[in-house]
Amino acid sequence: MNETRLQAERAREAFLRLSTTVDRTAVLREAAEALRKDASSIFEANAKDLAEAKGKIAEPLYKRLVLNEAKLRDVIDGIEQIATMDDPVGRVLEKTELDQGLILHKVQTPIGVLAIIYESRPDAGPQIAALAIRTGNAVLLKGGREAANTNAVLGDLFRAVLKKHGVEDAVQLVSTREEIADLLKMDTLIDLVIPRGSNEMVRTIQQSTKIPVLGHADGVCHVYIDEFADVDKAVRIAVDSKAQYPAVCNAAETLLVHSKFSGREQVLDALRKAGVELRDSGFGSEYLDLVMNVKTVNSLDEAVAHIHRYGSRHTDSIVTENETNARRFLNAVDSAGVFWNASTRFADGFRYGFGAEVGISTNKTHARGPVGVEGLLIYKYQLIGNGHIVATYSGEHAKPFLHKKL
Repeated sequence: MNETRLQAERAREAFLRLSTTVDRTAVLREAAEALRKDASSIFEANAKDLAEAKGKIAEPLYKRLVLNEAKLRDVIDGIEQIATMDDPVGRVLEKTELDQGLILHKVQTPIGVLAIIYESRPDAGPQIAALAIRTGNAVLLKGGREAANTNAVLGDLFRAVLKKHGVEDAVQLVSTREEIADLLKMDTLIDLVIPRGSNEMVRTIQQSTKIPVLGHADGVCHVYIDEFADVDKAVRIAVDSKAQYPAVCNAAETLLVHSKFSGREQVLDALRKAGVELRDSGFGSEYLDLVMNVKTVNSLDEAVAHIHRYGSRHTDSIVTENETNARRFLNAVDSAGVFWNASTRFADGFRYGFGAEVGISTNKTHARGPVGVEGLLIYKYQLIGNGHIVATYSGEHAKPFLHKKL
């Protein structure tokens, strides 16, 4: 038996303990404190990764590789926020009296063992680990080679805390691509795969496994400036959506401008001043850089049609003072996040109040948008009776069910 399979088996055993007998809130608080105390070790490892990656990886990936004081503070704040949440495991979602003394409970439970594959961003590792711990899931983490030193330090800190609680293997690092290929074949041990990274990487994973995959292949987000948009709001939202941090999936890639909007040139000038290269072609491209497509449309319907043709169902925003148009846009655009007078960059688990996220899902099953605590939970049915049998409710003299919601 190879080491990768042993990792997965240990993860499943850890999941069964973590989800039932461990004080998960205490683990999270101790993990946050461990990151705070060992910040210097984290920064030292990250500096080594940055030095080794300089000039060898694309600039957007290099920017994501940075783990500085501000980013670490956000990570720690997120973990502490997750720790303050009510424990969701075992929460009764519904209770139904099928008959007197026969009660059906719908109970919230963890998914099980997660395999999370992500590129660059070492801050994603502790965020994902914290969400997994909160929800009672074990997690196998595969970060990019470019962040190997930082990921190792972060992983060791989490595992040291988990070891004190007897579940060290609830968070494990997977180091090679070969190991990931093995993991993707283990559909009896791994319950869900969540990839975070390039379009090519996500699609490859989706095509390489029978395990359910939760994620998105592209982050082609749009900002539509309606004819009734406020010019100042349009400038602020367009610039923030594209230029605040262009190397992420919720940065806007295309600007749609209504032909009757009077402030078009002010918006375009502001984008140019922010360093954005404007193009009138390449629709559907995910640049992850200071490049943005611009298209003029003659109606809201044309804007929506363009988004449905070229978008990736991630996040799209309308800028307008016309509530009727805004509501039509919010209801018509088929994306995980649809915003009115707000930057696409708000599509984020931390900003939504989830504490963090394991990724953004454009799926239409189970979880959609930023995947936080709720997205890592499923449910089971617990039926409590007193010698009840189905024969009582079958046949010519069948007793009727009550089906009474409690």
